[in-house]
Amino acid sequence: MKKTLALILTLALSLAALTGCGSKTETPADTNTDNSAQTETPAETALSGSVSTNGSTSMEKVIGTLSEQFMADNSGVTVTYDPTGSGAGIEAASNGSADIGLASRALKDEEKAGGLTETVVALDGIAVIVNADSKVENLTVEQIGKIFTGEITDWSEVGGDAGTISCIGREAGSGTRDGFESITGTKDACKLDQELTSTGGVIEAVAGNPNAIGYASLSAVEGKDTVKAVTVGGVACTEATVLDGSYAIQRPFVLVTKTGETLSDAAQAFFGYATSTAANDLIKAAGAVPVAK
Repeated sequence: MKKTLALILTLALSLAALTGCGSKTETPADTNTDNSAQTETPAETALSGSVSTNGSTSMEKVIGTLSEQFMADNSGVTVTYDPTGSGAGIEAASNGSADIGLASRALKDEEKAGGLTETVVALDGIAVIVNADSKVENLTVEQIGKIFTGEITDWSEVGGDAGTISCIGREAGSGTRDGFESITGTKDACKLDQELTSTGGVIEAVAGNPNAIGYASLSAVEGKDTVKAVTVGGVACTEATVLDGSYAIQRPFVLVTKTGETLSDAAQAFFGYATSTAANDLIKAAGAVPVAK
């Protein structure tokens, strides 16, 4: 019996010793880390601010389409457009009242010398339009010039029904007018029955007068059934004929900025977007011909 108790006691003592070894306390690892070596990358600041554009009424569809998409992609930015005409847009860029001027003509040498830079964003055909009911389908550049200078005064002289021709055009300073007169050789010689301040106004006036003729941006005329664009020298005014140069009466759509001056972040981002290939499909959808490659 005593031997049994001694054996039990010995076993108990052995187990206790083993348990003690297993419960040895370990010093916890040092949890202090040197945070000075960790660099946090700040979150990218979202683009914000406003971008003011001012100028050509012919560029309304193009600039409107680009602005809408840009604002959808950059919710913190507002892009505004003031349709004042090319001359006023160029002046706005010059005096700083607009971030970006819009002109539907190339800048003149004196405007460039005065501190302005042009960037062509698209090409646009100037469609020669008559009333939808007119029988006239085609005119040459020479005939168009003679009509607008008063040498040809009746539609019967160019294949139409008899009727006194009424010439509708844009106001002085309009990029559309400047482009049209430069190409048709009618600068400072046009005899207009009406001088209107917008592309839409010209289209409406021609639509309401069966004897009228006018000119308007291709992008503004496409899809209209109240007026008809005649072919010029047998060539229709289309995106393809503008791009390949076969349509004679065309001009550039230009973004005007001050030479050497930095735009705001928002304005620079919009400018970069408008002149990139990412904008090409939108420019086409607006009826103009993109030039970015």
